[in-house]
Amino acid sequence: MSLQLKSLEKRPKHWKGRLISATAIMLIIGGLYTLVIAISPFISSRTINPKNNSTAQLINKTENKITENRLYIPKIDINLPYLAGPASVMEHGAWWRKPENGNPKDGGNFVLSAHRFIMGMTPQQTLRKSPFYNINRLDIGDKIIVDYNSKRYEYLISEKRNVKPEAVEIEQRTAQPQLTLYSCTLGGANDGREVIVAKPNVSHKSKTPSDKGV
Repeated sequence: MSLQLKSLEKRPKHWKGRLISATAIMLIIGGLYTLVIAISPFISSRTINPKNNSTAQLINKTENKITENRLYIPKIDINLPYLAGPASVMEHGAWWRKPENGNPKDGGNFVLSAHRFIMGMTPQQTLRKSPFYNINRLDIGDKIIVDYNSKRYEYLISEKRNVKPEAVEIEQRTAQPQLTLYSCTLGGANDGREVIVAKPNVSHKSKTPSDKGV
């Protein structure tokens, strides 16, 4: 009888140990998966071929079939639609800030903003939610392409700079036509903004789908 009681006393400790071990393993696996999700935009950036990627292919594919307003950054393999409206449009693409201050056709300061880093439930979702994660990898002279009202425009980066969060002047209308891209630094919204300024490529003729052979 005493042996049976001792056996019963040991069982809870045995299962408790297994439960602790299983919990620890699950926490480790969960932590590793979270780490993979967090660094997925960085890992992805290491494998991008700036001259041959999905964005470059889409640019060629849609040259004669422009169906939406869209931003293309071949070097970092980013292409996404842009929309005016509330901040929530960034869930679907880039945010066209203050359309009254400029657009590709009429000049002024054409300003687009997008999320730098938003963690999703999977690496793929994180990549989709963090389109401007690699904006810091852009350099002077890099090409940016914009489709606007069924016409394609090309810009070349002329300036890179970091500004404070309150630097609202980056959205103000400019006398000369330009494209301004910006996003939070990786330090967060309160840390500052990374800003890319691009000027129209004067050697590039803006195209519409009807301009075949131009």
